[in-house]
Parts: sequence; C-alpha cells; structure tokens
Amino acid sequence: MLLLVDAGNTRIKWALAAEAAAPGDWLTHGAVLHAELERLQAAWMGQGVTRAIVSNVAGPAMQAGLSALLPTVQTEWFVSQPELAGLRNRYRNPGQLGSDRFAAALGARTLAPGQALVVATCGTATTVDAISADGDFIGGMILPGVGLMLGALARGTAQLPQVAAAQSANEPPATFADNTHDAILSGCLAAQAGAIERACAAHRADLCIVSGGAAGHVAPLLSVAHRLLDNIVLVGLHAAAASAASAGSTMENAPC
Repeated sequence: MLLLVDAGNTRIKWALAAEAAAPGDWLTHGAVLHAELERLQAAWMGQGVTRAIVSNVAGPAMQAGLSALLPTVQTEWFVSQPELAGLRNRYRNPGQLGSDRFAAALGARTLAPGQALVVATCGTATTVDAISADGDFIGGMILPGVGLMLGALARGTAQLPQVAAAQSANEPPATFADNTHDAILSGCLAAQAGAIERACAAHRADLCIVSGGAAGHVAPLLSVAHRLLDNIVLVGLHAAAASAASAGSTMENAPC
C-alpha cells in the first residue's frame, strides 16, 4: 500500500492508494491539524503501508514527527527537482521551489496534459503558478491566504472585527456589501480571485486548477475556466511515486 502525505503550514493531508492505482485514485484519504498529528497512527495502522512519499513544508519537527509514525516504512521525502515526469522546473534556483508547489504543478499536468495551466492552491498562503502546455513550470506568485488576510485586518485596525471565511460557506458575499462583516469577506475573497484571474490572463491559461482549504470559498468568484480539486498536491505526489516506480527514484530517500 502506498501512503501519500502533504504536510502543509496548517494541516497534514494524506491518502492511501494501491501501488498500481492511477494518480488520484485513492482508497481513502483525510486531513488533521498539526496538533492532531498522533491521530494519524490510528488512521494508518493496519493498512499494510509499505511505501510512503511525503511533501513537508512544515519544518524539521514535522519531519521528525512523521518519521516516528512510520518506523518500518520506506519513506521518500519529496523535493523539487529540475525535471520530473515531463515537468521541467524553470525556477531560477529549482531547489528553492517549495515541494508542495512542484507537486501541485506535477499533479495539474498529470490531470490536464498539453494545456496551459494555472494552479492556485488556497491555503495558509495562496500560491498561483503557471505551467506551459509543453511542460515548463514557469513560476508564480505567493500571497497571504484568506485566513491571513482576514486576521491582518482584525489585528491591524481599531474597529474592524475578526471574520472567518466559513461565514461565506453558503454563498459568496455581495461584491458591494451592505454590512462590515460581508464587506471584509468580499474584499479578501475578491483579492484572491483577482490575483488568480490576473495570472490566468497573463498566461493565457486554458484551465485553472484550484485547490487547498480555502478553495471552496474562492472558486465560486472566478470568471475563468476552472476545476476545483480537493488536494492537487497529493495527486502530484501520486504521479511522482508512479514515475519513480517505473523509472527508478530520483527523490531524496531517508530512512524513518
């Protein structure tokens, strides 16, 4: 059994797949907050996991914690590379690109090959990256995520309240809101959508793939062709695992 893990800034997302399964074809998946790390042991125990591939942008302590949960599993710590599975990394310093962004780009290209793509991952931070139709990761932008924007307004002003993105769960607020709570939500969500749409226009994208914890709040505001996915990073890790299995691993291997 193959375990895929995306350890982000706030949550740890994971999925289990049969070794021969197509990327995104998972038997089960889930997510926990960092403080709930120990819950993963029960979720993974008895699943017959023999191999894991992990993208970790949460630091050394998180890597140590995950390693402790997988003491007998062959674990590959995914890192950005100059080229993998037909995706070429055009970052000035390819190794500086976050492993989650490279995995997301790989996942997007796996699901939509031959298209000019924008990948927007709306998490603690929002990243908006461009992939050419012939497989070049061109680069992208990083901006505060919805939660960070909302928190910054509450902390940095004297009279604006703390608002949660969940308050837009039913429907997006009006563009020109008639109350302060909705005005804050409208502004922060419009900023996210505007950055994504600007990237799509600049790249002349055929499709925008939107993922991440806040994607469900941002995607309804988009006027460009888009596809909402639960976790594009895990899809990319799955594609990387399949590539490594067929061509020999080019990822950094580390014992757990």
